[in-house]
Order: sequence, then C-alpha cells, then structure tokens
Amino acid sequence: MAYDERVVNRVREALADEQLAGKYLAGKSLEEKALFQGLAFMVDDKLCICVRNDVLLCRIGPDEYQAAVEMNGVEPMVMNGRTAAGYVYVNPEGYGTQEAFDSWVTKCLEFNKLAKSSKKKK
Repeated sequence: MAYDERVVNRVREALADEQLAGKYLAGKSLEEKALFQGLAFMVDDKLCICVRNDVLLCRIGPDEYQAAVEMNGVEPMVMNGRTAAGYVYVNPEGYGTQEAFDSWVTKCLEFNKLAKSSKKKK
C-alpha cells in the first residue's frame, strides 16, 4: 500500500473540517480502508475518496465526470481496460491550491449522498 502521508493528512483535515465537510458527514460513518493500492476514505460504507501515492482517486459520479476529465491534472480511472465512469484520478497539479483540493473533496462528498454501496463479498 503506497500513499503520500501528507496528502492523506490533508484529506483527513478536510473531512474533519466542520465548515467543509460537516454538513455531509453528520450522522454518517467514516472509515479508512486499504483499497486500490492506497488508502480509501469510506463514508457510510461507500468509497468517497482515495489516496494512492500523491494522486487522489475521486468518486464524483457520472454528472460531473465529463467536465472533470477535461480539467488539467485529471485523468479517467481505467481498470482492466475499462473506463470507470464517475471516477477520476486527480494529480497534484489538479489540486495544487487549497481551493482546488477542497473542491475535489466537496465533489466527492456531494456524490456520496447519491452513491450506492458496493455489494458485500461473502
């Protein structure tokens, strides 16, 4: 599992920020879990955001997807040759400012309200 501890701490701080994340996390569970060769932040048992090396994996949903992949520092998530619509990788140049970083965290939290949980493996 490889992730940049500084980036993970920025995500932790953003999720602990009452102004930024408070309204999204009220009454919801928040868990850190090893996933996608990084550290994922699960909100209500749903992937919200993940840090892999110094890259953010953001679950933003299909409505935000097209606009996001056209931004600098953003790439589609491709797994096993298939593009995962609604998921993007955001490189450091895409979240270089605090405003940009907070914006990505907010997009993830907003979509998390609509997202469906993955089926539990038995």
